[in-house]
Amino acid sequence: MRNRSVAALLLTGLTVVVLLAFGGTGVLESLTGSPTPAVSSGAAAGQGAPGPAAPAGSAAPANPSSLAEINESLLPAEARQTLASIRAGGPYRYSQDNKTFGNFERILPRQDSGYYREYTVPTPGESDRGARRIITGSGGEKYYTQDHYDSFKFIAEGS
Repeated sequence: MRNRSVAALLLTGLTVVVLLAFGGTGVLESLTGSPTPAVSSGAAAGQGAPGPAAPAGSAAPANPSSLAEINESLLPAEARQTLASIRAGGPYRYSQDNKTFGNFERILPRQDSGYYREYTVPTPGESDRGARRIITGSGGEKYYTQDHYDSFKFIAEGS
């Protein structure tokens, strides 16, 4: 009997660790009834809850991360074309574009599942999608990676 109790306790602990490791904070909150520290700290800073995408022509969001910034005008031409497609609502060149980005690397600010969307930035000379991407957040923020999620820069709009 005691072995079953210990096994159940270990299984419960393992489940919680797996949920936290793979971004299941929303599930954990629904089970416990209280926010996890990672989500509540973002929410306290005005970053936690995904909101609607920023309307076209609205002011660019401030950098909600500690990541370096890159001005949109300094991005490669293909990245600027991808941003134009995003603003127009498509069409997108790849079937994987405008799909949920999981942020499994945890480099971008932590958000609920579904907050981030991913878009391919074509790389000249590559026969596949290449490594460059733009990631957008529901709050209107945009990030650029040229090395397939190993690093990101916040995209600052303007000239």
